[in-house]
Amino acid sequence: MHKLTDNQSQKNIPTMATVSIVKADRYEYEQVYNAVKRSVELIGGLKAIIKPGSKVFVKINHLSPPTPAEKGIVTNPIFVEAVLNLLKELDIDITIGDELSSYNIDGFHISGFRQMCEKVGVRLTNLREGGFVECKCHGHSLDTVYISKTVLNADIVVNLPKFKTHSLTTITGGVKNMYGVIPGSFRSKYHGEYSNIKEFSQVLVDVYSVIKPNLTIMDAIIAMEGEGPASGKLRNLGIILSSRDAVALDAVATSVVGFNPKRILTTQFCNNRHLGVGDINQIEIVGEKIADVSVADFKAPLAFTSLFISGIPSYLPKFLIKHLAIIPHVIERNCTGCSECENICPTGAITVTNKKAAINKESCIDCMCCHEVCRFNAIVPGRSIIGILFHLGSTIVNKLRLFSSR
Repeated sequence: MHKLTDNQSQKNIPTMATVSIVKADRYEYEQVYNAVKRSVELIGGLKAIIKPGSKVFVKINHLSPPTPAEKGIVTNPIFVEAVLNLLKELDIDITIGDELSSYNIDGFHISGFRQMCEKVGVRLTNLREGGFVECKCHGHSLDTVYISKTVLNADIVVNLPKFKTHSLTTITGGVKNMYGVIPGSFRSKYHGEYSNIKEFSQVLVDVYSVIKPNLTIMDAIIAMEGEGPASGKLRNLGIILSSRDAVALDAVATSVVGFNPKRILTTQFCNNRHLGVGDINQIEIVGEKIADVSVADFKAPLAFTSLFISGIPSYLPKFLIKHLAIIPHVIERNCTGCSECENICPTGAITVTNKKAAINKESCIDCMCCHEVCRFNAIVPGRSIIGILFHLGSTIVNKLRLFSSR
């Protein structure tokens, strides 16, 4: 059984980590296979991580509702195929999957994973089919958490995140991908109970603390910038990253696109709780150098460029804090009335009438779940007029301070 790590991991505080960066500019199988193989070899190779006879679970990023791979929302099946074929060279038992919502359609078929796994000969599973077990957490916010039985029964967990921006947490990377090992109902529940970005990030880290992966390989060949994880713009980064420390991998990946890892709350909290290395100065980078693959104009989500609500003084009026938050807006001309947003909203703030979604601002908690599941760019993040004016004023003040300090 995969070893539960929770806060016991703090007894073995990591001081250094290694992350590899290898170039791969397109989803052409031979190129991807060779790049994945080299990226793992640079951090010591698979045999140093996985013993013969091990049960291995491969966690992909398969965001619901399902979409074709070319949309750039799921971990690319060609990338995953390369990883699976490398794993198959070892004497191990492999299962691959994610937790998918129940639909009358085969989501794995839409993304191409069903066909790919049949081709490779690897077991594919929806985690909800195997059930969940309540585990002790001793986290910052959670005392217990339900974890997939399939994942818990594995000796080794291989984590395959897709690098994307996220309208709430700034990025979806190695740490956040492990949030998918808990039931979808609880993911919605936690969004409702921990609506503040700081609180929700601690919940993500709580889940990660219980089921840390043994190996993380990131698909950053085609990434998503702007308002991800589903409505952003695709961007060719042309790299694959590997590490035994998903926190360190996230820190390096965000550095590549010009984000400060210290401003990524999941990375910061994991580092503070000794669940991984989030300090870029304590990470050995092998393969390509960050400077040689960096992107200077990678577009951040709106939430990253705004004031951090968690740092706003508590004495400010609640109505002002509310207006400073990033909030979802409906673009009616794009809405198809699919009801995905209505189904996922943890507070019931969304109703669909005459095939158009409407958001009740009083009950909306700005969790951006609706934006995450919308596939038609019909729900977008934004600010209220008061928030726009406040943000503009603070930006001008900060620039004046910078100018005067020169």
